[in-house]
Amino acid sequence: MPYCVVTPGAGAGDEAEEVRIFYQRYGHGATKVLLIIGFAGTHESWGPQVKGLTGAVEPVDEEAPAADDDKGVEVCCFDNRGVGRSSVPARKSQYTTVIMAKDALALMNHLGWRKAHVFGHSMGSMIASKLAAIAPERVASLALLNTTGGGYQCIPKIDCHTISLACRFLRARTPEQRATVDLEVHYTREYLEEAVGSSTRRQMLHEQYVKGLSSSGMQSRHGFEGQMNACWTHNLSPKELDRIRSAGFLVLIIHGRDDVVAQLYHARRLAEKLQPAAKLVELQGGHLVSHERPAEVNMSLMEMIKASKSNTDLEEWSNLPKKSDGLLLTGSTGAVKREDERVNYMIFTYNLLGKLQLILLFFFGAFYIFLEHARRGLRILKPVGVSASTL
Repeated sequence: MPYCVVTPGAGAGDEAEEVRIFYQRYGHGATKVLLIIGFAGTHESWGPQVKGLTGAVEPVDEEAPAADDDKGVEVCCFDNRGVGRSSVPARKSQYTTVIMAKDALALMNHLGWRKAHVFGHSMGSMIASKLAAIAPERVASLALLNTTGGGYQCIPKIDCHTISLACRFLRARTPEQRATVDLEVHYTREYLEEAVGSSTRRQMLHEQYVKGLSSSGMQSRHGFEGQMNACWTHNLSPKELDRIRSAGFLVLIIHGRDDVVAQLYHARRLAEKLQPAAKLVELQGGHLVSHERPAEVNMSLMEMIKASKSNTDLEEWSNLPKKSDGLLLTGSTGAVKREDERVNYMIFTYNLLGKLQLILLFFFGAFYIFLEHARRGLRILKPVGVSASTL
């Protein structure tokens, strides 16, 4: 099986350990594309893009001689550390988007790729953006699908539906239970209820998800907590944003309007911060818009690859309003100020919700402990009944 071994770098500390990254390559050609999947996903989740970009459905035989095809596209997708066939480090500190971006760079080195078009989905988009900030000279173009800025932005829109999904996700113990929740997280209800032959798409996808989870196994606790830590601690500093923005490569942000995991608002804000390099494409779909709308997504990705090859100007590429003197031409100073106030209010609200959650958990835990002690105390004080037959 094809693996890339990532060895700890200098100064990595005693906690660092060797990590094996499982990968698959598809297609042949001078154009290299690195696909980075998201939270709890495996390389197989890129199926529609692999087929759309390369036309291939079977991976390349690593033992076979390389084929020459200057006009073709070669794609590599892999399992992030913590999931699938890759290593699962035990400590949460071994999972950050910086560390995982270095895994991706190590894989590029392993393949002998000097430069690649880097596409990431969800958590994979966080990793891809970190890679672009760490080594912009290795990036030919950058595509971020269903992305957020990490941290509090990972909190979905809070309503009864998302709370229910979160509870069911955490309680899922079997592939069948997990598949049921994943479908509602990944896709829109309309898409799932579409008729496919004599059944619905929901039934068809549920069987596929169960089969996939059964063959690869449920994600381990270490992998789950580690990747969650990577999402929660992710952040792009102003300096990193500037490195991406000024690197000269094109940036494409694709997002599903009905995504219940990564809110569209955050993707729009990130696109604005990456002006003039970024183009924003909004499509009808959920968190896996790459599966719901594969034709449109693949067309946008190929369009960026072609535009990169033809050295399209950044200003020409972007479809966002241009900035003038730090302000959007289409909005007044008051409008921009109100927008910033709204962002600050959202940040304050998210932080407040996080603190309230911790406070509620503390009081709930304290109340539970009090009840347990009270129950034990009553059990000790309760008089022992003595029957007449024992007297």
